[in-house]
Amino acid sequence: MCGFTGFVNIKEKLHENSKTILKNMNESLSKRGPDEDGYFVSDNAYFAHKRLIVIDPDGGKQPMIEHTSYGDYIICYNGQIYNTKELREILIKNGFTFKGHCDTEVILKGYIHFGKEIVHHLNGIFAFAIWNSKDKELFMARDHFGVKPLFYSIFHNTLVFGSEIKAMFQYPGIEKILDSQGISELLGIGPSHTPGTTIFKNIYELKPAHFAVFNEYGLKVNRYWKLHSEEHTDNLAQTCHHVRYLLKDAIERQLVSDVPLCTFLSGGLDSSIITKFAADFYEKENLPLLDTYSIDYVDNDKNFVKSDFQPNSDNYYIDLMCKNLHTKHHNIVIDTPELASYLYDSMIARDMPGMADIDSSLLLFCKHVKPEQTVALTGECADEIFGGYPWFFREDALNSGTFPWSIAISERQTLLHPDLSKKVHLKEYIDYRYNESLEEVEILDTDSKETAEKRKISYLTLNWFMQTLLDRSDRMAMYNGFELRVPFCDYRLAQYVWNIPWEMKALNGREKGLLRYICKDFLPAEIVDRKKSPYPKTHNPTYLAKVKDMLTNIMQNPNAPINDLLNRKYILEILDTNGSSFSRPWFGQLMTGPQLMAYLCQVNMWLERYQPRIEL
Repeated sequence: MCGFTGFVNIKEKLHENSKTILKNMNESLSKRGPDEDGYFVSDNAYFAHKRLIVIDPDGGKQPMIEHTSYGDYIICYNGQIYNTKELREILIKNGFTFKGHCDTEVILKGYIHFGKEIVHHLNGIFAFAIWNSKDKELFMARDHFGVKPLFYSIFHNTLVFGSEIKAMFQYPGIEKILDSQGISELLGIGPSHTPGTTIFKNIYELKPAHFAVFNEYGLKVNRYWKLHSEEHTDNLAQTCHHVRYLLKDAIERQLVSDVPLCTFLSGGLDSSIITKFAADFYEKENLPLLDTYSIDYVDNDKNFVKSDFQPNSDNYYIDLMCKNLHTKHHNIVIDTPELASYLYDSMIARDMPGMADIDSSLLLFCKHVKPEQTVALTGECADEIFGGYPWFFREDALNSGTFPWSIAISERQTLLHPDLSKKVHLKEYIDYRYNESLEEVEILDTDSKETAEKRKISYLTLNWFMQTLLDRSDRMAMYNGFELRVPFCDYRLAQYVWNIPWEMKALNGREKGLLRYICKDFLPAEIVDRKKSPYPKTHNPTYLAKVKDMLTNIMQNPNAPINDLLNRKYILEILDTNGSSFSRPWFGQLMTGPQLMAYLCQVNMWLERYQPRIEL
């Protein structure tokens, strides 16, 4: 896991101060790779890399160069390939030799052998750029669900790229511009985003499951994979057997590491599955006890408030799992002041306002685990793939005509500055993106009405909501030089489950009913039957007081930049009512009162730090 950046100009030699520019770009990514840095410089291509060592400390240095009789190939890469062993064997049979055992070398030589078809041979999380010196061609690719990030921009015939947007702004001439689309992304879609876009004008992300080629003919982007709809012919027993096989295989493949590895355990179904398979593997291989980690907040048990979205707290279920596993458990307890004080860091990690303390808590969790571990497996993505969210079942959400995790459209519009609100129409933009995405869904003639309906909501959830959570996982973890892996996001598992009829997927009328049924033989019944509870948030009333005080201090300054973007009168009303005047969650299930105020604090922090120019 790492960060990389660089720039390529096919037509002209890059000027001398490009080395200084490259170094500045790379230094902006230092938190992603605290262990090593590396550089490659030629007439037309400049690559830089910040490394977090996970596999093959000596053999995995980057940028990695392969000299061949028909030219040199240079790679910068961020990620982890889980079928490295099989790929290496294929390449050895085709005459390749290897200096080490890292996946970087396998990708590079795989590209030399397969060309752009290499993307069809990779199982993992990845973003990489490969320079072909003879053909003067840059190849970039990103994993199936966009677990690892990659951004780019074209400025004066130069393609500039990086693992995070902050690296792009170190390249002279690339500006921080917020236009109508950017405002609509930030305040209409955010903290989600339309695949391929960013909130900044002329800065793009390489979409998940896409590759790009940049050469003398310009830039061409292609899609290499998508969820394909086909009739599911397996019966329940066969389906259970195959899902369990894919789960076990995905988890065990992701346990490879040359540095300490752990799992995050919340006591929920998803993290319990990951931990159970991982602990069993450790025991089978006679490895030391698996370390598990959970997060909690000071006085949370005293202040917990039950809701439809968060029906119970985690501690009882974590203890239950620990009694049933061969693991060594650690409980990380975070205090309220920390959550508020790290709102700034979590905004910097994302390069934009995010999910408020939902972000800062994960950032702090990873920060506390990092001194003992470098890699963690999490249960992220199970809800998106197996149908675990309330909106899969609630008629009001299914019939909302918009993204069901972001239905407060009129409130978002009201939050815009009155002058901007006359020019930027959030509902029109959201409707366009919503309908555009639905047009991509493959519906079969054999699909039942319910399965067809659930395909649509599943597609939206996988490509929008899940992407937001994956962005969060990558940025908050890598800000600490820490790697998170997501076995449920294995593209083979996602493809198979995509075609399971909804009636089977929601077995017994339960969210993730099929997954629960599969796990009933190896997890405690209380875990299997536990109602979904999302990533824990603080219920301590001191958090509301803290963020309210932070936002009040901002609004006491009439020159605060937030006043140029948002509706000052409405924000003061939100403060007066402790957030209740904004009647629905800002995003997802948890971003209500305190989280909304924290988000508004992040908006002002972002405006102060990035100082975007508004261009309408």
